[in-house]
Amino acid sequence: MSRLKAMLVSGLEGGRRPLYSAAVALIQRDGQPTDLVTVGHLSRYADAAGTPLAPEARQPALDSTIFDLASVTKLFTTTVLLTLTDEGSLGLDEPIAGWLPTFGDGERRRITPRHLLTHTSGLPALLRLWTDWPDRESRVQAVLRAPLINPPGATFEYSCVGFMVAGLLAERITGHRLPDLVHERICRPLGLTDTGYLPEPDRAARAAATEYQPDIDRGMLRGSVHDENSWSLGATAGNAGLFGTAADIARFGEMLRQGGTVDGVRVLDPNTVAEMTRDHLPPAIDPGFRHGIGVRIGDPHWMGPLAAARAFGHTGFTGTSLLVDPSRNLVVVLLTNRVHPSREWSDIAAIRRAVAGYAADT
Repeated sequence: MSRLKAMLVSGLEGGRRPLYSAAVALIQRDGQPTDLVTVGHLSRYADAAGTPLAPEARQPALDSTIFDLASVTKLFTTTVLLTLTDEGSLGLDEPIAGWLPTFGDGERRRITPRHLLTHTSGLPALLRLWTDWPDRESRVQAVLRAPLINPPGATFEYSCVGFMVAGLLAERITGHRLPDLVHERICRPLGLTDTGYLPEPDRAARAAATEYQPDIDRGMLRGSVHDENSWSLGATAGNAGLFGTAADIARFGEMLRQGGTVDGVRVLDPNTVAEMTRDHLPPAIDPGFRHGIGVRIGDPHWMGPLAAARAFGHTGFTGTSLLVDPSRNLVVVLLTNRVHPSREWSDIAAIRRAVAGYAADT
């Protein structure tokens, strides 16, 4: 058994509870896959108590398994907005109030796309849209009218609300829904055939299960977005909702590693990628890592030794991550369903660090 596979198997077997039921790790060097490991099953439990499925009901995880990407979605939302800056439809430092009038009063007038994408907008981290508002229209208005908790630019506050606003901003500028923008501006040109919102039945059948959510009458989720806020907005929000395979996410990461292009297909201008992946936080703001436009930079909590090289990327709450280290020509994808059957069961930071360390060493 390879060292990388042993790491992932340990997550299936080690500790009081398994860390996930399925995992896929893909490591690329110089654009070529050098390590691909799959372990586990698409689902293992029938409920949050951990009632096991019968062995014959378990499907093995494959390299074609689709995972709920959770906040890795934010990288795609960021890229959509950056394509708009490349074509001159949007300025990173222009107030979003020009497109979204609810941001036209008080300090909200100062919020820009750069603020949204660097988590310095002053907007709150979360709203409970699915419990506090009755329908999509009222939930959209709640997002657009969310009160500030800090002045824009004053502090770092990881904000899913800010990325919901970013998705709505892209829709307002273009007149197209975010799923279509992601498909037409990223997935179709890159050939990411297994990445998108709202998986159709054949893709959902390849999806790893996530959480059991009976409190909102959803049961065990599989092929339906885990994030409750995104779900309440029709599962097509800027903060979460995308599903994809390891190969697709690695190709997206390779596009960023190569400065916006891969195999002759350009998605972003190289200067835009350089701006995306530089540190945008003032020195006085120190959350323990640095932050670019949409990407986290040099975070040792999950990047392990690659943090020292100022690698960049993003994680997802469901147990997913994309990590890019241009200094090593390296792209590392780890997709798991660590919230199956309950978000309270596991933390996979150690597995993420171990996989990053393996990639750094080999």
